[in-house]
Parts: sequence; C-alpha cells; structure tokens
Amino acid sequence: MTGVRGSGLFFCMFLNFSKNDQKKTGYLKEASDSEEKKQIKYSENSDYFDLSESYCYNKGIKIQHQFQVKEGNVVDRNQGADNGIVRQILSLLPGGDCCGAGGCAMPACQDCAREMAERKRPDLCPACSQEAVDEIAALLQVPAVQIEKKIALILCAGEAAAAGAEAVESCKEAQALAGREGACQNGCLGLGSCIELCRFGAMKKEGNRILIDREKCNGCGACASEGACPRSLIVMVPREASNFIPCSSVLEEEDTRAICGYGCIGCGECEEACPEGAVHMVDQHAVIDYEKCVGCVACTVKCKKKIIVDTHHDLTKLKETVAFVGCSSGKAGGVFRREKLESCLNAVIKGDPLALGLCSTGCCGLGDCEKVCRFGAISVKEGCAWVDPEKCVGCGDCVYACPRGIIRMIPYQGTKLVPCSSTDDYEDKAQVCDSACIACGDCAANCPGGAITIQERHAVIDPLICENCQICQYMCPRKIIVEQPVEEYHYLQKDALGIEEGE
Repeated sequence: MTGVRGSGLFFCMFLNFSKNDQKKTGYLKEASDSEEKKQIKYSENSDYFDLSESYCYNKGIKIQHQFQVKEGNVVDRNQGADNGIVRQILSLLPGGDCCGAGGCAMPACQDCAREMAERKRPDLCPACSQEAVDEIAALLQVPAVQIEKKIALILCAGEAAAAGAEAVESCKEAQALAGREGACQNGCLGLGSCIELCRFGAMKKEGNRILIDREKCNGCGACASEGACPRSLIVMVPREASNFIPCSSVLEEEDTRAICGYGCIGCGECEEACPEGAVHMVDQHAVIDYEKCVGCVACTVKCKKKIIVDTHHDLTKLKETVAFVGCSSGKAGGVFRREKLESCLNAVIKGDPLALGLCSTGCCGLGDCEKVCRFGAISVKEGCAWVDPEKCVGCGDCVYACPRGIIRMIPYQGTKLVPCSSTDDYEDKAQVCDSACIACGDCAANCPGGAITIQERHAVIDPLICENCQICQYMCPRKIIVEQPVEEYHYLQKDALGIEEGE
C-alpha cells in the first residue's frame, strides 16, 4: 500500500497486480471523507491512469490528477523529474491543504510544492514557518529568504450585523437580506462560512461572532481569499502587529453608537494622535497602515470608544477619562418597575416623576447604561447607576445611553465630585431626595481654587481646577460631595510611557 496526497484529501491505493492479467485494477479509498471504494481501470499498454474529479470539499473545486505505476509504486505524473525534491518540500509544508484558497494560489499543497521547485521560490507558501522556508531554500540551493509572518484579522468585533440573519445558513444568503432593521450593513454576518475554509482549526464561532485563535492561525490566507467573506472583512496583517481596529462601519457617530458598542465612530482622534501617520480615516472608520505603525499607544489612548485592540496594554488602566453618574439616589428604579416601565427610556417618555414623588432629573435606575457597557464597569446598585472607575475605559457609551443625560465623562485623576444634577427648587428636592444638592453655595464660597460654581441649582466642580483638597466636603451641610479614587498604578504607567497631563 502506497500513500499519495492529492486535492486536499489523503488517498490510499490498493493495487492488485498480475503478469497475465489483460487489465489491472486498482481500488481508491478516500481515507478522510468516505469509506466507499472507487474502481479505476487502466490498460496494460499504458503506464498511466487518470484519477478524475478529485474533490476539494471546502471549495467545491474539481482537479485532474494523473498517477504513474512504477515498480509497484504510485507516482504523481505531474511531479515530473523533480519528484524527489517536491516530496521533500511537501513534507515541510504545514499540510491542511487550502484547496486553492490560500495565498499561494495553487490548487493543492502538492502543486505548491512543485511550483516552489520549478520557480525556486522557498517562500511561496504563506503558511510556512521561517524554519521551514530556510529548509526549503537549502533544498533548492537558493539564498535564504526572510519572511514576514501574517495573521488573519476580522474587521468587525461586534454582532450588530447578524441581527435578523438567524433564518439563513450561510453568510452569502445573509448578505442577500441587506437592509435588515437594526443591523449593521458593513459588519460580520456571524454565520461562520469562513470557518469552513480554515484547515487548521484557527477559527470558531461564539454567539454571532467569529474569533481567530492567534496560536493556531498560520497565515495561510484561505479565509481572506476572494469570495470567502461576502463583505471582504477578513484581511492579513503582520503577526507582530500589536494594534488593531476591528471595524468597517461607514455610519455617522450617532448611528454607529445606536446599533453597535464596538463600532468606530470616525472621530479622527487616533489619526491626529499617531506620531507616525499610520492611522487614516477611510469611509468613516479608522484604518491602520502597518507599513508605518510602530506599535505605540497613541491611538489606543486617544480612541474615544476604546475599540482599538492593543495586545500590549490593558485599556482599563491606560485611559484619560472615566464616566461619572450625576446622581446618588436609588429611589426611582423600584417605583418605575411597579409602574411596569422596564427601561430608562420608557420611564422618561411615559413616567410622571412628580406624580410618583420622584426627582425629575435623577437616575431612573433601570440600567440602560449597564446594558451597553462592554467592560462591566457600570451597574445599578441600590437603585442607582454606579461606575467602577477601575473597570471603566472612558468609551462614553453609557453617556449616550442615558436618556436624562446625567452621566458625563471626567478626567481620570483625583478630584471631588457632586453626584447630583437636580434643577428643582430646594423645597421640591427636600421632598423627594435626601441626597440632593440644595445649592446652598457653602462649598463654592470656601473653595480656595475657585473650582466650584452653582449651576442650575446644584454645585458643579471643575475637575481640571480642583486641587483635591477636602474643604468642600467639610463645608457641605448634607455631606454629599464624593472623591474620585485613582489607583497609583495609573500615574506610574503614564510616567513609564512618557504620557504627560493633557496628552
């Protein structure tokens, strides 16, 4: 029994030979996909027989191969005089066989090996390691070639495009359903048609997202080949790259925020911050030029939505701003639920806070902000939204989700804050909330830096001016002023990276 490799499947030839037979019969067994034996007949006067319609199941490609019978062994006729070198090269390839979809553009690994031998191209297979390329170069007796290993990147990290696509089975079918309400028209359709092309188990589906295993992806490029993704969202990027922008949205900021928490809003902050000119805005989203990118943290720090993936730094520790909720009362949530109002937006539209004995500007306590936070940094505690500054990365999604606009972004630095946004009169505040600012002005009158003002019947502290002394807390008769805690490692990390205040 002699093994030959062809068309991405491993075949075993069971050959029966007889000197007196007018015809010899060989049986072909497909070892990986079918147990059905196929009979192939050939004439005694011919040294060759055709194995037609070898099948690449993951691409639907039929390939013709011819094999020669020599001294009881089966030899691929296509390999010609370079058979020995081709076999050695083939043994160094990663296997898996991309069936014409990979970066080498050959129908099968065997064809790639033969092309390497004929063209003296040790680097033709993009999935090869540097060590394998070096060995192939030695076999071909050509100079060593330094390769740049690449990895697949999906230009989408969200699930908004998959909305309404559950009824179909392939991404191509889902693409035909363009215009689905609430679905991103540029993102990953999430049905995993690309996974079928990966012969190395480097892709998997989790929910409506397709994930790539960096350790398993060898850069063959099959998933990024033409037609693999109907939206052309998979690209090959340098394996050594550390910054990635997984978004292809062409929508304006408001529309992107409305449908996807992972979408680029096209603000351009990263482009302006990049010292190498490696980031550019293309069709309302940022794109990195890896020929120029040096892997610094500028784009990561400046990204308002914190969607830029940085494999070297923890976004929860490297940030400029965090969210702050301008309310500390937890009374409203329970009241609104008794009224069968299940979202903050519905509570604002349908609820009557005065009739219900509630503050008209306070937190609704129903968690619309919590639902949009990708980092688990905001939650409803004791009826009121609360931000964990250590987890918050400053993306601002909660700010847009709050229908009352009481969540705002503040610098991530030590400062005092007033968790109240009430614009009601003192008498009305006193009736509905025991933690409201009564706008007495004692804090503002005694602030040595002039950081506190009274605006719309409540105190406001400017964090850029606040020196973080404790005078306002001491003077406040209701003791509602709080301090923004900042961990020491935040300052240490900024110092280590050379990031100055305001950068």
